[in-house]
Amino acid sequence: MDHAAQTHEETAWLHGSQQNELSTFALETLPLDQFSGERLPMLTRFQRVRAKVFLTIIGIIRHMTIGTKVMLIDGNKVFLIKHTLIPGWQFPGGGIEPGETAEASAARETLEETGHRVTGPMELFGVYHNTSVVTNRDHVLLYIARQHEFAFERKKDHEIAECGWFEITKLPDGVTPATSQRIDEVFDGAPKRDVWGY
Repeated sequence: MDHAAQTHEETAWLHGSQQNELSTFALETLPLDQFSGERLPMLTRFQRVRAKVFLTIIGIIRHMTIGTKVMLIDGNKVFLIKHTLIPGWQFPGGGIEPGETAEASAARETLEETGHRVTGPMELFGVYHNTSVVTNRDHVLLYIARQHEFAFERKKDHEIAECGWFEITKLPDGVTPATSQRIDEVFDGAPKRDVWGY
């Protein structure tokens, strides 16, 4: 198959061709390099609706979720929280809201759960597959935040039981395995794992 024919097949869903079935669509194979140096073609309203329906269906079928965690660092200290419903000390974080970037979500969750505002760029340290007895379809993006400021005192409520700064050599009892592993990876250069490791 020549390039022109392959390009037509891969983009047929955008142009209403009935020969391309939903199950054969693969977003990552769209030949976007052909548009190098020029504006991408605008989708019509119908094409946008159709794409949204397709992605919604895929979301229901695959049911993949993604969230963020943030390692707030101050010298040799990290900020940890203890949830009321989830056991163990861990990093602040949560799910990404619709219309929100991953980094914006990480900064928002950090402020909400710690009372500290991120004031500079964060480093995306790693992407981990979160496998547990609850799910094997979740992924966690770990950000490192070294620039931050105190905004307000985070008090105990229905979500957060305790929180605070801890020396990495004097972590509290009950730190989750994932938290301990990430600290080793960041501070000690331990080999990175692909699995979050609750």
